[in-house]
Amino acid sequence: MPQQKTDASFGKKEKLKSQKIIGQLFTEGKSLSVFPLKLIYIETENQEVSIKAAVTVPKKNFKSAVHRNKIKRLLRESYRLNKGVVFNNTQGNFAFLFLYLGKEIPAFTDVESKMKLLLEKFNARIHEKTNA
Repeated sequence: MPQQKTDASFGKKEKLKSQKIIGQLFTEGKSLSVFPLKLIYIETENQEVSIKAAVTVPKKNFKSAVHRNKIKRLLRESYRLNKGVVFNNTQGNFAFLFLYLGKEIPAFTDVESKMKLLLEKFNARIHEKTNA
């Protein structure tokens, strides 16, 4: 399958902001984990883009907003760089929520490698479901 070139940005239209969909993610969403990241996803309908994503870091693990925001920036950047893995290989619309489960601030290289593994795991699950 030829790789399509994707836009390496994470624009406004790709950000998941709907409280309704975020609530659905927690109640009905399916999840995948590659420690310290967890992906919760659901299939959605009628989106401008095929995948909308959000990131979150629990306040319970990181009391300091500065640290939470740093980790969220790392998660968004690693998703932005690796989203082509998913965009080029899936049909349908999805909502993603990335959770950071670790207890300490990670290095970017660690986050990026785990993000790649997580997105590849998602692809494998989706292809397994469609081919079954």
